[in-house]
This record gives sequence, structure tokens and C-alpha cells, in this order.
Amino acid sequence: MYQYRTKGWIAMNHWHARFLAENYVYGTEANVFLKKHHNKLKILGNALAVAEGEGRNAVYLAEQGMAVTAWDYAESGLSKTKKLAKDRGVVVTTELVDLNEAKWEKEKWDEIVCIYGHFPSQLRKKLLQNIKDAVKPGGYYLTEVYSHYQIPYKSGGPQDIEMLYKPEEFYHTFSNWRIVHFFLGEVERKEGELHNGLSHVIQFVGQKPEK
Repeated sequence: MYQYRTKGWIAMNHWHARFLAENYVYGTEANVFLKKHHNKLKILGNALAVAEGEGRNAVYLAEQGMAVTAWDYAESGLSKTKKLAKDRGVVVTTELVDLNEAKWEKEKWDEIVCIYGHFPSQLRKKLLQNIKDAVKPGGYYLTEVYSHYQIPYKSGGPQDIEMLYKPEEFYHTFSNWRIVHFFLGEVERKEGELHNGLSHVIQFVGQKPEK
């Protein structure tokens, strides 16, 4: 998970301190949206999990046969990702990455996932464009994030509206992709300590066009 100060884009790495706890603060089970749509699409190949936190989604993808890399800016989260992968008998490559300085390779990934990765608007715009460029032709981007309607729900996520997503961000960035699934609305989530209860989310599954 990531959050950044708006001024100067300085990483607020309180997530490193939070993930030092022995328990997994978001639990060890993958996000239900990701499980449903990944299974439906039967994606294979190389997957990148962005702002992956403690690794629950990356480990799940590895269990499905993907070659998975997890990016996060909290060393403690990456350590727990490695531990969870070992406990589950799979391999996940972990990389300590500041998304402000990330080195993206074009058309590298068969699947990119970002589950509840929240950033200021300027970095978010840059991230979505980088994801678009980094997915292989025919590959997929899957994400579930809190919408800009989330704050009154008090069930998780940033309390800063600038850190929350609007539907048009996806429509604009991925206008030439095949939209497999798009949802804006309420869902119930129970994910560890920090995502609990009725929430307002955006779900997006898009496929990059074949050349």
C-alpha cells in the first residue's frame, strides 16, 4: 500500500512501521474482486502487483501459476510477502519501489494488478499511463480502489479526497482498451483490520488491444 504527501511527493512510509506488526493487517486472503476476475479470465504469464503491501494478492496469483513480481515501498511489507509466499509454497519476486522513480518497461506484463493503491492525482495519472504502456498487447489490468465517494463510509482508505479515484480517470486513460468489467458502487469488504464494512469502490478490468 502507498500513500504520498502531496507537497514534494515525499513518501509517507508509515506503512513500513505498520507492517512490522506480526499479524497481516489486511489479512492473508486475496481480494475477492481479483480472485473472481482473474479466475474468469484464466490469465497466464508474468504478473506485476503494484503497491502490494503484505503480499496477499501477489501470493494468490503465484498460486494460480503466474510468475509474479510485487512492488511496494515498505520493506516490512515485502518481507511479509516473502514469508507468506514461502508458507504457501510459491515464489514471488519482491522489489522495493518508489513509484515516483519507478523504471517501467514497455509491454512487459501479461497482467498488472493494483488493489487499494492510493496516490495523489498527479502521481496517479502518471501511474495509470505507465500501467497502460507496460501491459503487453492482449494483456490485462485489474484494479479495485476506493472511489471519491468513499470518505463518509469510514470503512477504510484515505480520508483525503485527492487520494481517491474518479471513473473518468479510467475512461480517459484506457479509452482504446476493451473494457471487460467496470463497476462504480457499494460493496461489502472484510479484509483484515483496515478494510471492513460497506465501501464505495471502482472496479476496472481492461484488456490492451492486440497489435
